Amino acid sequence: MIGGGSTGTGVARDAAMRGFATVLVERRDLADGTTGRFHGLLHSGGRYAVKDPSAATECIEENRILRRIAADCIEDTGGLFVSTPWDDPAFGDEFVAGCEATGVPVTEIPAAEALRREPRLHPEIARAFEVPDAAIDPWKTVWSCARSAQDYGARILVYHRVVELVREGDTVTGARVVDDRTGDELEIRALVTVNAAGAWAGQIAALAGCRVEVLPGKGIMIAMNHRLVNTVVNRCKMPADGDILVPIRTVSVIGTTDTRVADPDELEVTEAEVGEMLDEGEKLVPGFRRSRALRVWAGARPLFSQTDVADTRDVTRSHALLDHRERDALGGFVTITGGKTTTFRLMAEVAVDAVCAQLGTERFHILFFRPRLR
Repeated sequence: MIGGGSTGTGVARDAAMRGFATVLVERRDLADGTTGRFHGLLHSGGRYAVKDPSAATECIEENRILRRIAADCIEDTGGLFVSTPWDDPAFGDEFVAGCEATGVPVTEIPAAEALRREPRLHPEIARAFEVPDAAIDPWKTVWSCARSAQDYGARILVYHRVVELVREGDTVTGARVVDDRTGDELEIRALVTVNAAGAWAGQIAALAGCRVEVLPGKGIMIAMNHRLVNTVVNRCKMPADGDILVPIRTVSVIGTTDTRVADPDELEVTEAEVGEMLDEGEKLVPGFRRSRALRVWAGARPLFSQTDVADTRDVTRSHALLDHRERDALGGFVTITGGKTTTFRLMAEVAVDAVCAQLGTERFHILFFRPRLR
């Protein structure tokens, strides 16, 4: 496994639990990339119910599973979608229809009830809808997966950077990695190599001579110095910048932008983007700007598209599995990309199923008998 985010550690855990000898390599520390740089939202699917229904369905199904197997990584804040004075209240009907079509539980509540629960919200919200959003601790989730994988015999090698994918003819047979702490080189032989490098998946695939178009979508987030709300709050409209406020531990995180970038390692945060986030926060919580911003950061979404797009918000948030044996006549190599932290477990299951297919073995994924992540 290449990549130590939620997907990579999920793949390592799934593979190890199915009895495979498993090694995961990560060029930095676990969750250093996209997983450790998002807003901490465990999606209900509501955000995608209208625009991206397949992603919405994946999110609500995985939301339910993670609440069961990783409950100690999740705070059940609940979620609200609210129509502010800047939003069309009529979109609420389209939102409800989208939720019902994708299986996302939704209940409209009086605006006065939403304000009773969250008195800092804009006093002129017109409509409010409950959904099962929650907050998830990404670092605890990733390290729980890694430790569970180790319990089943997996090796986790952090600060090991892939410099070459080893090929023998039309098959990838492993990878050559460098320990950036010592400079030592190590060649790891494997029957199948899984590329779970997220926004960097295209770079890893290129080492095998494969073209994988991953579009890094930069998103910035700001953590405010206390919990302005105790419920995840979304604006009830099509997804846009600065329309989510997530309470996570002792802070509130507002996000996010979505800008296509060339390099996921080059994520400049501009003053204009920060100003936009603060302005959008005011529309949800008046006085937002008067709170103290603790930290601003950016992450790169691993967006996969078969065609070129002008706006990364038009790219589905569903995952993509690329079996390079079928796609590029290159055996021993699988890429899993796209998706979200909310759907990492599903992505791991799909990736390891593809590994089994390449190896011609049946090792079933028995979800309901799996121990809880620790």
